[in-house]
Amino acid sequence: MKMIEGLEGKGIAVYCASSSAIDSLYFEAARRLGILMGQSRARLVYGGTNIGLMGAVAGAVLEHGGEALGVIPALINAAGIAHPELTELILTDGMRERKAIMEERAEAYIALPGGYGTLEEIFEILTLKQLGYHQKAVVLLNINRYYDPLLALLGSATEQRFMKPSNLGLFHLATTPEEALEYIASYQPGPAEAKWLPPKLSESKQGEVPGTE
Repeated sequence: MKMIEGLEGKGIAVYCASSSAIDSLYFEAARRLGILMGQSRARLVYGGTNIGLMGAVAGAVLEHGGEALGVIPALINAAGIAHPELTELILTDGMRERKAIMEERAEAYIALPGGYGTLEEIFEILTLKQLGYHQKAVVLLNINRYYDPLLALLGSATEQRFMKPSNLGLFHLATTPEEALEYIASYQPGPAEAKWLPPKLSESKQGEVPGTE
């Protein structure tokens, strides 16, 4: 595997499953992502455990020369599943503090396949980007077409005007770890689009609901 230029010292948050019962192809992708990050001297920011895809990514990063910051709530840490070899471990009082620290310490975000926690974390990052709180790179790593049903849902939300079509551009869809990291390495933020625009009564009839014409 090659070193990807432009990632050295960059904090990349990786959100992913803690399950160890999933197909081995997801573990292969997680390890490949970790190897590339380590060789490129990127800094992993993640949930701090040594299980599931989380443990696979962290172990590979550390084995190949990278650094790993784990952020873990005290309740989860008490279960004895924190990775023992992390560069840095931060204990938090709860999940909200954990997510805030990860968001602050990362310069880009990748979501590998995962369940409730992964989806919640990446959607919070996308919401913050939509609202203009950050303009960092966000990547869905669509291993084994895992995110295809989610993409269909987002397409439906756009068609029914729950979202602007431009919202689909808030993230990049990658199919390989290499593509995900190369996108982050070359990412340049574009102009932020306001979620809400000031109402222009001169352009719509009074009492008419905007966007329903």
